[in-house]
Amino acid sequence: MDPVRNPYAPGAGQRPPELAGRDDELAAFDVVLERVARGRPERSLVLTGLRGVGKTVLLNALRSAAVRKGWGTGKLEARPDQSLRRPLSSALHQAVRELSHPEESMRDQVLGVLRAFAERDAAPGAKLRERWSPGIDVAAARGRADSGDIEIDLVELLSDVGGLGQDVGKGIAVFIDEMQDLGPGDVSALCAACHEISQSGLPVIVVGAGLPHLPAVLSASKSYSERLFRYARIDRLTREAHDRALTAPADDEDAAFEVDGLAAMYAATGGYPYFIQAYGKAVWDNAPRSPITAADVDVAAPEAERELAVGFFGSRYERATPAERDYLRAMADAAAQLQDEPDAVGSVATADVAAVLGKKPQSLSPARDALLKKGLIYSGERGRIAFTVPHFGRYLRDQS
Repeated sequence: MDPVRNPYAPGAGQRPPELAGRDDELAAFDVVLERVARGRPERSLVLTGLRGVGKTVLLNALRSAAVRKGWGTGKLEARPDQSLRRPLSSALHQAVRELSHPEESMRDQVLGVLRAFAERDAAPGAKLRERWSPGIDVAAARGRADSGDIEIDLVELLSDVGGLGQDVGKGIAVFIDEMQDLGPGDVSALCAACHEISQSGLPVIVVGAGLPHLPAVLSASKSYSERLFRYARIDRLTREAHDRALTAPADDEDAAFEVDGLAAMYAATGGYPYFIQAYGKAVWDNAPRSPITAADVDVAAPEAERELAVGFFGSRYERATPAERDYLRAMADAAAQLQDEPDAVGSVATADVAAVLGKKPQSLSPARDALLKKGLIYSGERGRIAFTVPHFGRYLRDQS
């Protein structure tokens, strides 16, 4: 098979050649865009799922849908060591520019508020790089979105930005990736702002994406967050969608898969979108001819697994300290001992992990908490933990 024509594209957040299995989410979001633009009530959206299921890809596809509708959009990636102000300011600045409001004076007024919001946390005499305002050549407004209370300031800022959208019959959408990494104060402020904006009927929505415990993070901040957002669990693809993700790009390159080849691919990938692209690329490069068979998948599997071991699993494993790696391996061993399908996505009790290591659960809290902060594991319920990466347990056991 010609490697130049290989259509498969494993990459972080990189859109696959065929965005299979997400038609329902895209169609539902089109309805949200139309309803919000017409002043009808609608909730903001939160996408949750494991690493490698395509949350970022879907987030970008939803943003593209908003852009096609003429909305103003901006995107940011949350980081645990960064306040929300500066990245959100950058995202909203882009959204205001995309909106193309015809009244320059009104747009400049909002940009002044945006600049005041962005610069509020800068210390007196701060250097230019610490006072975010690229492209904003209007003076910072005073007395609006600059109180220093992020909750008050965010409500005022989104109200003003939403007013611009309302003037032109369009909306403003802010897309936040890795939303679980927002600080507690920023999460609380964002929830409060979304609540206020929805009550005001302004055309502003937030679309967040994060790990499976993101709903719990939001709920811990504001009890009404369960009603504030519409939650969509993004999971691995069905067998039908998996086959389409492989066959549609192959058809475009005048190639095909045999039925047994597709079955072998599904068995190897489990339907996880990132794995589909990684195996698809390796199988294409190694297959001698079309159609691709189960034997071709078997030959290429070691190459795909090496790629995943370095780029998907290994890069995360290397971020852990020796004590944290011991904890991860103990999680994998506990799953193997207690579950019929140890590589199925599931959680294990922290007490079982401690038993594998022969230690008391309390003594392992520092390692567990560090892994939670690094996003390598998550806790969906009290006393239980799970890997954020599918098949991570198998990788760890193979390394032993």
